[in-house]
Amino acid sequence: MKTMPIIIGMCLALGLSGCGSNKAEIPDERLTVGKVQGEIKTGMSAAQVAEILGSPNIVTTDDKRREVWIYDKVSTDRVNTSSSSYGTLIILGANSKDSSSSSRQRTLTIIIKYDEEKKVRDFAYNSTQF
Repeated sequence: MKTMPIIIGMCLALGLSGCGSNKAEIPDERLTVGKVQGEIKTGMSAAQVAEILGSPNIVTTDDKRREVWIYDKVSTDRVNTSSSSYGTLIILGANSKDSSSSSRQRTLTIIIKYDEEKKVRDFAYNSTQF
């Protein structure tokens, strides 16, 4: 009976050890207009593009069955500002708080078109900010 808590503890430890994730995340800074303009060139292999930009969000084919990779990134930046003031008059107190927030949304879409040999034949990108 004394070994039962040890066995249960070992089972829990083994079960929980699988909960960690080694999933690699692509950093946001990999997908930039500058990366596309400076590093993506026609004639590059798909492996070279994947090394620079990571895996695409969408992989499809055109009417001639050539691969097309699409990267689509949307990000929102939110800025919250607040200020407060407090005043006291002998017995009376007054408190005022002003706050505001603003947000900016950015999108980046990159389209990489490959030829039959899986080399970049054309690429385009569109960036918006509002």
